[in-house]
Amino acid sequence: MADERKPADPPLRSQSPRPITDSKSPPSPPPSDKVSSPSPPHTMTPERRTIVEKSLKRKLDTRCSLFVLIYIMNYLDRNNIAAARLRGLQDDLSLDDQQYATCLSILYVGYILMQIPSNIVINLISRPSLYIAVVMLVWGLISTLTGIVTNFSGMVGTRFLLGFVEAAFLPGALLILSKWYTRKELTTRNAILFCGNLISNAFSALIAAGVLSNMQGVLGHAAWRWLFWIEGGLTMAVAISAAFILPDLPTNTRGFTEEELYVAQLRMTEDVGEEDKDAEGQKIFDGFFMMVRDWKVYVMMLAFTAYTVGLSFNAFFPSLTQTLGFSYVPTLLMSSPPWAFACAVTLVVCWHSDRTQEKFWHITLPMVGGLVGFLICMVTLNTAARYVALFLQASSYAGFVVFYSWISSSFPRPPAKRAVALAAINAFSQLGNVAGMYVWDLKEDGYRKSYGIVTSMFGAAIFGCWVFRTILARLNRQMEREEATAVAEGRVPAGEKGEGVVTGSETEDGGVVGPRVVRPFRYLL
Repeated sequence: MADERKPADPPLRSQSPRPITDSKSPPSPPPSDKVSSPSPPHTMTPERRTIVEKSLKRKLDTRCSLFVLIYIMNYLDRNNIAAARLRGLQDDLSLDDQQYATCLSILYVGYILMQIPSNIVINLISRPSLYIAVVMLVWGLISTLTGIVTNFSGMVGTRFLLGFVEAAFLPGALLILSKWYTRKELTTRNAILFCGNLISNAFSALIAAGVLSNMQGVLGHAAWRWLFWIEGGLTMAVAISAAFILPDLPTNTRGFTEEELYVAQLRMTEDVGEEDKDAEGQKIFDGFFMMVRDWKVYVMMLAFTAYTVGLSFNAFFPSLTQTLGFSYVPTLLMSSPPWAFACAVTLVVCWHSDRTQEKFWHITLPMVGGLVGFLICMVTLNTAARYVALFLQASSYAGFVVFYSWISSSFPRPPAKRAVALAAINAFSQLGNVAGMYVWDLKEDGYRKSYGIVTSMFGAAIFGCWVFRTILARLNRQMEREEATAVAEGRVPAGEKGEGVVTGSETEDGGVVGPRVVRPFRYLL
């Protein structure tokens, strides 16, 4: 894995991280004035480590829970235009359907442009929490200003800027989580994060119903303008707290003891087989060049983009619910339960994915459920059947969340490459959102043609995931052959019951910790 840090080396050499050597990992954590005389890390007993690790994860989970609230506000500010459309935004701004679709899609142009530069920056700075807080404050301000636009050009400009600034959040949050949680924990934590997305879809409809029903004409303004002002103001209030609550890095975060920071670094080293840090002297764009040379990235990009086009129904969900035949307030209220259901399904699917360490089926089976929902809406206008179909469509987001953790586990080291890979795949996939805004024909009764398009996109995404799984399985078999050869030649001592290789490491006083068996790195399938 360390070879990957040399840009000139072939990318294939990056596939097999070296076994852990405790004398090399992790570096001694910085001193903390909150701890008095902690045990030296190399003499920490297994019992003590268990206690420290439990305390670490409890603190970390508590602080990272704020990401959920931030993601709720992220999607509220991005998607409140769909609810505002039901209460006159399109008519007040004199937008035709193509102009409205452009207002939706232009957000993702800004979103795409900023993701990679933002993640390069966030991987270099020592206070990513402050960076996220400032970014959130700015996008909250832009969202608030959306409420004063009066024409098409004004809406396009604010939507572009909103996407440009919001782009920093999701890949940045995923990168921060990947620096703290192991591969066995990451999918569940990503699921909790993405519940912010799903909860926002559920609660945005409820909030919108309250604002749009009661604020029309207040102080002489349309209710849809109040929707932007209220939700943008809430975003800025949350942003202030983010600077004090969110964690930074396992080497410098305040509020953790020295032992907790040491264990945080040790956990990440053990998870992959080497330290979670970039090479000395590594240049700012080296991670980008590593990513460009890794052809696995492009397979993921195409599959994820097809998946994103298939999920484009999200931006039109209130309009799709409106086909059930109800007025705008019942329509908004009925838009909420499918997303609450999707949140529950996502947590279960991601928890089971972490438990089994399996990715492919946990991504594709929710998509199959979504396909069933699409097909129901294509063949019938029955109200009950179409409402059930909306639940199935919303639950297809569960595989989307697992996909993000598959990205992190498939490009684990070095952090610079992981940061760019997360941003690049997520940014490229937003082309699916740009295209998806034009998939849904707002004049079409029942959206049959639109559902046909997203059905084909889900099929393409499933095929792309199968191709990626096949690639990773081949790389795993290659690593197994290389390790078997090394053991047979005596270059590496065999582990117990095929679990891995035996390692021992020297302590500072010349003693040895170990030997112990370290499970070798394998890609998760």
